[in-house]
Amino acid sequence: MDLGQFLLMRHEMLLTIAAVAILIAEVATSEKNKARIIPFALGLFALVTLIGFIPTETGTLFGGSYQASPLTTFMKNTLNLAVLIIFFQAESWLRKEENLDKISEYFVLTISTLIGMNFMVSAGDFLTFYVGLETATIPIAGMAAFDKYKSESAEAGIKLILSSALSSGILLFGLSMLYGATGSIYFADIAAKVTPSAMIALGFIFFVAGMGFKISLVPFHFWTADVYEGAPINVTSYLSVVSKGAAAFIFSIVLFTVFKTLVTTWQPLIYTIAVFTMTLANLFALRQNNIKRFLAFSSIAQAGFILLGVLNAGELGMTSIVYFVLVYVFTNLGAFGVVSAIYDASGVETISGYAGLYKTNPKLSLLMTLSLFSLAGIPPVAGFFGKFFLFTAAAGAGYYILVLIAVLNATISLYYYLRVVKAMFIDPNDQPIPTFRSSNAMRIALVMCVAGVFIIGFASGIFEYIRSISQLFLN
Repeated sequence: MDLGQFLLMRHEMLLTIAAVAILIAEVATSEKNKARIIPFALGLFALVTLIGFIPTETGTLFGGSYQASPLTTFMKNTLNLAVLIIFFQAESWLRKEENLDKISEYFVLTISTLIGMNFMVSAGDFLTFYVGLETATIPIAGMAAFDKYKSESAEAGIKLILSSALSSGILLFGLSMLYGATGSIYFADIAAKVTPSAMIALGFIFFVAGMGFKISLVPFHFWTADVYEGAPINVTSYLSVVSKGAAAFIFSIVLFTVFKTLVTTWQPLIYTIAVFTMTLANLFALRQNNIKRFLAFSSIAQAGFILLGVLNAGELGMTSIVYFVLVYVFTNLGAFGVVSAIYDASGVETISGYAGLYKTNPKLSLLMTLSLFSLAGIPPVAGFFGKFFLFTAAAGAGYYILVLIAVLNATISLYYYLRVVKAMFIDPNDQPIPTFRSSNAMRIALVMCVAGVFIIGFASGIFEYIRSISQLFLN
């Protein structure tokens, strides 16, 4: 194995180097200058993200345990871009006095989870997949409990680690059944030996249950709202976008490759989960006043929409999933960026507290409206095209009733998204959130989100590119 082959793992290697460099900077920086680590980490990670877009060769490593392809590279670049935006949004929050002694920990923990997610995406066997899953999961619990002097944050960390441990145990038990039935942990070998049997079916059910916790699918979603509410906003945005996006990527990869021959067996299960996930999440979102709990149930509903692409189990399904996650990155981070900016400036995190926001902060109000419209799927923003292709994928597989249910749920979601818009533009408030100016880093992040929401929706070449690399991956 030469250096050129190792470059197939450039994303993981670059992230590891970045984490080590930040640790060295932590040791070399005095206590009073810890804030200098922030621009260093931002610049370093921006460089890592840019390098990730340089074309490279494809292939496999370690006997097929690790696979690199244009599709997996695109997925990793999407996750890197999302984390870069989150880092920019977290800049002013990290500069607060109570966080100055934890700056390096935040960056290192986040990068560590991203390394695990990259290994998950490139996994060619269930051992690499599981090691990547645990590498991604354990540091997230520390991130959720980042505000160590707040009981809500500590509670979020405990709930997350306990639910993750349970889901990982369930998932691992399912993988052991698949190994017992096929005698292999490699995706290609299992796909060739999968047959309709009781052990295979039970192993698959446990696998779906374990991944259901990671993606927040009903009925495995109960931890989501509490953890999202208790964790710091920038950690919540990471859980909602990066963690969910990576889980959706690997879930679709495994279903479309390992369990392709059993597609008619598992489609009814995914169909049922999709209906309950979209419907229950939307109904619970109607009742929320805390903005983080509101976005938590919104993200659960979006996970239900992703399953429409999974049901296609083909090239169009994979394309629509990857495209939707790309759109979701900019859309959801735009909303979370506004929430983070408002909380840093005023401490407000309730929908009712946003009343009259347009009078004092019109730009943030417009950006929040744009993001919510994209989440609702209103044209012409990118969220509309993301949902349209998911609906098209499900309809292409013959699931017309499910598409109708999804459209009805999209209509329900429009109501609760407009509640926030109504609060900002219409509801009276004698003491609205005062006018404030966000940090330059936050402004850069929000501009990136706005650009993504518009450009991705109108640049048809992006969808066609994803379709071409999806076709190459699945064939």
